[in-house]
This record gives sequence, structure tokens and C-alpha cells, in this order.
Amino acid sequence: MAHIEPSSPHTMNTYGRLPIALSHGQGVHVWDVNGKRYLDALAGIAVNTLGHNHPKLVPALQDQVAKIIHSCNYYHVPNQEKLAAKLVELSGMTNVFFGSTGLEANEAAIKLARKYGHDRGIEKPQIVVYEKAFHGRSIATLSATGNEKVQAGFGPLVEGFIRVPLNDIAALKKATEGNKDVVAVFFETIQGEGGINAMRIEYLKQVRALCDQNDWLLMIDEVQCGMGRTGKWFAHQWAGIVPDVMPLAKGLGSGVPIAAVVAGPKAANIFQPGNHGTTFGGNPLAMRAGVETLRIMEEDKLVENAARVGAHLKAALERELGGLKQVVEIRGQGLMIGVELDRSCGVLTQRAADAGLLISVTADTVIRLLPPLIMTEAQADEVVAILAPLVKKFLAE
Repeated sequence: MAHIEPSSPHTMNTYGRLPIALSHGQGVHVWDVNGKRYLDALAGIAVNTLGHNHPKLVPALQDQVAKIIHSCNYYHVPNQEKLAAKLVELSGMTNVFFGSTGLEANEAAIKLARKYGHDRGIEKPQIVVYEKAFHGRSIATLSATGNEKVQAGFGPLVEGFIRVPLNDIAALKKATEGNKDVVAVFFETIQGEGGINAMRIEYLKQVRALCDQNDWLLMIDEVQCGMGRTGKWFAHQWAGIVPDVMPLAKGLGSGVPIAAVVAGPKAANIFQPGNHGTTFGGNPLAMRAGVETLRIMEEDKLVENAARVGAHLKAALERELGGLKQVVEIRGQGLMIGVELDRSCGVLTQRAADAGLLISVTADTVIRLLPPLIMTEAQADEVVAILAPLVKKFLAE
């Protein structure tokens, strides 16, 4: 039996890791180095869209690795154009910049907003951001993030952000009233790290109208809630709106690092040569992963599957846990579900793993479920069959 050290002496002590090392996966299951099997209800934090060892994805990636893995952006990468065209088609937007991580996509969005302001003669552009938001851990994106724990020890923060509460259009209007320096409103349709907190459909429509009225950019971070996870390609599509800037990452490459910033007409031509760039962004391997992921998602109708199985999973959780007074709320959309308890529940991550289920706890009190989009209703039932007794036992302690 392999022994997993609590922390390696050679890697920085940046993660509170569980004593598990995964060796391989198949579908919605993974195995650790000791041969223990787990049902994966986390998908690498919304990354493994197609689960593990997908029979259509793996051969395509093997083919690409044998051809070319990386070429820099001095040259054309044909699959960049192919993937960009598909994202434009699915989003109703205009053009795309490719990067490697969600943080990088959000950083690019912040730069787009600032350049948009400077191009209009605004010397100190300001971006509206939200309480409980999470946009990344670079100095700019952690400044936009609404979590003091993430920010602690890294001041001074970057200026130029105005913070408002969720789903309160009056608060947004009041915070920006008469301020000529505002250039953009930036939020996650459903906050991930913040605890699966959704922007209401009516609010999304109100913010779109307010941005149009003031000529601001509407920038929607779909890094975690996008790519079919909620039962639409992008979560904001439930409100029938289109943003001006949309960062994507996580599920777009089914595990291969990839990010994109999709821009609508208002933001499409802000960046010009020399304004922004990246070494790894748009590399042939990542682009092939993105092209194949979208192709397989369409062929296998995985967006529809996320909606159907997600509704089934949420209903099963409501049935098993919804009546308990210590369960504050079961919320989310599609295969992005949060179960909020009335107390800290971080211990459940290890207890679930011991029982053969991979989940996470975010915002201290919220059990977060982000399974692969290939999950079946029977597998969703299995998630509930393992999780519900653990939660009930924990709440009885």
C-alpha cells in the first residue's frame, strides 16, 4: 500500500490536501494509488467535463500530442480559429482571446475594461465587483475577489474596484450614481467559491439594461458556471442576455489547461497588437482539447444531460435533506449544486472521501457538487445515497 505524505518537503505548503493520490479514472469514477474507487462529484472543480478517459477525447489528444503540442503565437494555430468560431456561435458574441487559466481570463477582462475607459479619456477607470466574488489569486483578480481570507497578507490591493451586494439593483445604482469613472460591471452568474450564489434572472436583465444605459461593459465570469454546467452553454443564457466580455476556463478543455475571453461588439476591438499576450495561450494541444470537448458535448447532448441529471440530483437532495432544520438551503442549477448547512462542515470532504465520494466544501458551510457532465441519473442517486447519511450523522453530532 502506497503511503501518502501529509505534505511534501519539496512543494510549497499552499493546499490543505487530503491524504489521497489519484492514479486513474474511468467515466465518473477515479481510483487512488491504493486501488480505492471513488465516485467523482467534483470533476477537478468543474474541469473534467467529459469525466475520465473519455473514448472520444483520449484518441484525439493522443493524435495531437504526436503532431505538435506547442507553437507560439508568432504563427497561426488553425484550431484557434475553429474553437473561436464555435464559441462565437454558441455565445452570440464576436471574437476570442485564448489563455491558459481562469485567473488569466479574468485578468484580461480587467485589462479590457481599463483600456475601454482609457480610450474614452477616463484616467482612473473603476469596475463594479461583488461581495463573495472569486475571480482568482493574482494581485488584480484577488483585489476584485470579495473574500478577505484570499486578500489577507497581499496588500496593498489594486485600486479601481467598487464593491456591491448581490441581486440588489438599487445598491448598484446608488454605488455608481454620478460616477463618470465607472467602465464595467463584473460578476459570476453563479458564484462558485463564494458558495453557489446565483444572480437572479431579473437582476441579470436589470444589470444588462443599466450597462446599456451608461455605456458600461457587462463582464460575466463564466469560468466555473459556464461550459454547459447549468444546462445552458453559459449560465447567463437562462436570462436571455448577452455580455460584452465573458471569461471562460475550467471545463472548456476537459482537463487540459485552457481559458478564453469572449468579447462582444463593444469590446471586440479594444485590444490591438502589443496590448496583451501569453506564451501558452492558444497552443495546439489546448485548442484541440477545446474543439473536441465542444464537439463531444454536442454529439452526446451533454448540456441537456446536465439540465436533466442536475434537476434529478437536486430533487433527490431536497427529498433526503431538505426537511432538516440545519440545512439552510439547497441551491444551484444543473450540475452545479450547493447544500448550505447552518455550521462549518469542512470535515465532510474527508468523510465523503472515506465513503468513496469526492466533493468539496466551500465558503465554510456549503457542500459543493460539480460532477462531470456525463453523469447519469442512477449515478446521481448514488451520490445522494453516500452523501445524505453522512450529512445527517454530522448534523446529529
